[in-house]
Amino acid sequence: MSNNYTDSPTTVFLTIYIITFLIGFPHTTLAFCTSIRKIHNKPIPMTFFMLNLAVSDLIFLTFLPVKMKEAADNMVWNMPYSLCHFNLFMFFLPIYSSSLFLAAISAERYVCVTFPVKYKSPRRITYTILICVFIWVLVIVTTVFAYKAAYTDSDEVDNTTNQGPLVTEPQQCFFNFTGKQLKDLLKMRLVAVVLFFCAPLIICCFCYISVIRILSKLPLIRRCRRLRAIGLALGTLLVFAICFAPFSVSHLVGYVRQENPKWRMKALMLSTLNACFDPIIFFCISSEMRMAIKDCMKGIFRFYTYIKRFLLLLLYA
Repeated sequence: MSNNYTDSPTTVFLTIYIITFLIGFPHTTLAFCTSIRKIHNKPIPMTFFMLNLAVSDLIFLTFLPVKMKEAADNMVWNMPYSLCHFNLFMFFLPIYSSSLFLAAISAERYVCVTFPVKYKSPRRITYTILICVFIWVLVIVTTVFAYKAAYTDSDEVDNTTNQGPLVTEPQQCFFNFTGKQLKDLLKMRLVAVVLFFCAPLIICCFCYISVIRILSKLPLIRRCRRLRAIGLALGTLLVFAICFAPFSVSHLVGYVRQENPKWRMKALMLSTLNACFDPIIFFCISSEMRMAIKDCMKGIFRFYTYIKRFLLLLLYA
């Protein structure tokens, strides 16, 4: 049986998943711990957004091994099918929330640079918490509606879809849809493109362009701060261009053609790299994160030096 999954190079899928996990998990865990410590000592709005972005990535990375198992089985679902339902929810939830938290971080940076006096207002912590809650509620509600659309029973039958169970043998996760299921799902995907790609991208572009212009006109601003602002902007745009854009384009193409594009799973695979690029964001916005990474690098260098000396001693003994 030929389909969108088995036609794809599953070895590439598995490789991307493993690389994402190995790079993303330690850096995201470090960002999470750093944010918790900073909030405990001196809470600021940016740290709350960084914490929520780290939580979003950790949720994604925690369930990524399930996708690894699926790719290792050539995209055949050999696990309990109830896990497919839950894994889908926990897989798409962080992808959508990440784009909104990246937009929130860009807006926070813009407010910090443009209105430095108002930025120090104690009320901003309350506003930040409310924004974070709103983002999670919006993402959860949208994901639930998309999930409901995909699993709604339908009596409609056509030449391209099957009536009855969502999957056929060999069992696959989130692939076969009835005509009504696909129609409702494509509508929700179009909503997702507007809410979780177009709107956040516009906000990020406006905020970071404004921030860079303002900092470039201030003579007393240190060069390293300008470079961090540029790095933050480039890192964010990199995430949108590589991770979110192909996936969103697949939604648009699918809605126009009223079908699942054959290359959709490849675009979804690229979205997993989001957890690899987010450490760039953490590095640019947190001095504690930069210090922690520098300490880790020093420790690795010392370990390498000790191992090198030990091997030399064994060689010349």
